[in-house]
Amino acid sequence: MRRITTALGICALALFSAGAVQAQNQPAKKPAAGAGGSKAALLHPETLKAQAPAEYDAKFTTTKGDFVVHVTRAWAPIGADRFYNLVKHHFFDGASLFRVVSGFVVQFGLGPDPAVNKAWESAKIKDDPVKSSNKPGTITFATAGPNTRTTQVFINLGDNAGLDRQGFAPFGEVTSGMDVIKQFYSGYGDATTNHQGEITEQGRNYLEKNFPNLDVVTKAVIEPAAAAPAAPKATQ
Repeated sequence: MRRITTALGICALALFSAGAVQAQNQPAKKPAAGAGGSKAALLHPETLKAQAPAEYDAKFTTTKGDFVVHVTRAWAPIGADRFYNLVKHHFFDGASLFRVVSGFVVQFGLGPDPAVNKAWESAKIKDDPVKSSNKPGTITFATAGPNTRTTQVFINLGDNAGLDRQGFAPFGEVTSGMDVIKQFYSGYGDATTNHQGEITEQGRNYLEKNFPNLDVVTKAVIEPAAAAPAAPKATQ
């Protein structure tokens, strides 16, 4: 199990990872539990090592609406590359947002397909130096200790600067849809963190049976980074 301890003033919350705007008028329907994108490619993580652009956006469509993550590769190049490959090959499609703790984090990154989860268990990447703080809206990989990042990420809902000192390196931030993220079902809190072995081995079928109210990523895609606003022309 992988753990992230926090330096928040409350009890020692832990972030685990296994193996290691208002909602739309018509919310997206949950995909079939076996859904997932490029399964053939996802079964071979050693082949998914493309370098990400210097900046890119990842758009997530969920059962509550859309949110967009803007990734800046310079913040954490290794993490940014891994996230790019996961999104590009649709690893997150059909994944449950399985841990939602209000004021702390939204965590996801265990896929709906057990075979894919198994393939990524040992696909660990090295750590990046921490160059940006875990402030609200930033996204960071979960870890079980040094050099153990695989597929799980979390979005900071609060100011979790205590994670900076523990080596958790944000690689991007949410640029739209934080209101959507704050609507994800949080009634289970940390209860799912003790079931990550079952989630890994049985996929989303396990969550639908035991934690049926969880929200789901229906689709995630890479988009070109939004162009920066043009500088105003100088006036005479």
